[in-house]
Amino acid sequence: MTLVYESIAEMHLAPPHIKTAPATGQIGLVNLPVWLWVAKTENTWGPIVRSASVPGLSVTATAQVKAINWSMGDGTTVRCEGPGTPYDKSMGVKSSPTCGHRYVKTSTKLPNCKYPVTAVAQWEITWQSTLGDSGQISMTQQAATQLRIGQAVPVLVDPNGGDAVVPSKAPC
Repeated sequence: MTLVYESIAEMHLAPPHIKTAPATGQIGLVNLPVWLWVAKTENTWGPIVRSASVPGLSVTATAQVKAINWSMGDGTTVRCEGPGTPYDKSMGVKSSPTCGHRYVKTSTKLPNCKYPVTAVAQWEITWQSTLGDSGQISMTQQAATQLRIGQAVPVLVDPNGGDAVVPSKAPC
């Protein structure tokens, strides 16, 4: 098993590189889609193959992310079997075809006025030795971000030219 773990260590498996729309630092809106995806690199998604050997024995291991479990901070977990679809502005307010979420409440009452979001990548690592032994190992890597979710607030305008009535601002 030592050679198996040596080959896995050589992979330098990394936490997922989280991407969202709206992006971190922007404000999303209640009931509008949030797109979720991860940057797909060898070390954050796979497949990645590494070998280790000693005289008379070699082990080859292959690692690939099988799914990402997103903890959305509102009690919801979203499981995405692939890396997700990167958002493009031409998509407008459509839902992600592969990985997304909709918040039903603002984040104004949360610490920092943001939902804590965690993405946990589930790595599946298969290995095989030149002696015919084989096996599978599961590992996880995780990363976190925060999303601020607000609400659209109308501004009432006096048709006779009076001052606009602006609702009071949320605490965030």
